[in-house]
Amino acid sequence: MKPRFQITACCESDKGLARSHNEDTCLVNDADRYFLVADGMGGAAAGEVASALFRDTVVELFSATPRHCLTGESVDELIGECFQTAHARIQAHADEHPAHKGLGCTAELLVCQGDRIAIGHVGDSRTYRLRHSRLEQLTTDHSFVQEQADLGIITAEQAENHRLKNLILRVVGSGEKLDVDMIGSDVVAGDIFLLCSDGLTAMVSPAQIEEILSYEMDPEIKATLLIDQANFNGGSDNITVLLVQFTSP
Repeated sequence: MKPRFQITACCESDKGLARSHNEDTCLVNDADRYFLVADGMGGAAAGEVASALFRDTVVELFSATPRHCLTGESVDELIGECFQTAHARIQAHADEHPAHKGLGCTAELLVCQGDRIAIGHVGDSRTYRLRHSRLEQLTTDHSFVQEQADLGIITAEQAENHRLKNLILRVVGSGEKLDVDMIGSDVVAGDIFLLCSDGLTAMVSPAQIEEILSYEMDPEIKATLLIDQANFNGGSDNITVLLVQFTSP
């Protein structure tokens, strides 16, 4: 059967202008059609350990599951298993290495299944969809400020510059129980999905992201432009961008 979509994906990560090293990681797996971004936290090199543990867990579990065996329901189950297994492994690492106590990561995992995609989401990394040149945020930040905004305690404008903006309420590797947001979306030709760490969204406005993603150019160039824009606007954190573009075959 002729494939319904041609998928073009790329990822790029940069340490930014203020950090000495990069605790983010990203991965494009074209063969099994899964894509991930993880933003590590914890300092003392522990952040990059956490994001790498998440990435390696996903690779291991997907490698152990034949692609033809995955249905819509089993994809969701596998995504959940990836998050929960990584959560346990990060906590086990902290137990074995007390100097790394407090490490964890936020994460986005997108899996393509026919004409739909499934997303697992924890933290304040984000997934967006650009459709017909309009950008839509598909995920909701697991942050104190987002929670306050959802309750109507603060406005969206106040949230942008809130002093507790970086307080994350849900992290892979932190807490006894991990709740994973599962988000599904249909796919139409021309769709572009953006997975990114908060180093992008803290520096580049949705309007700027929408403008760059709407350009008629290769995804690799768009990813570079997004990171360049984040650094031009201050580059206060590690910046990771992953783009998945669907076109007619």
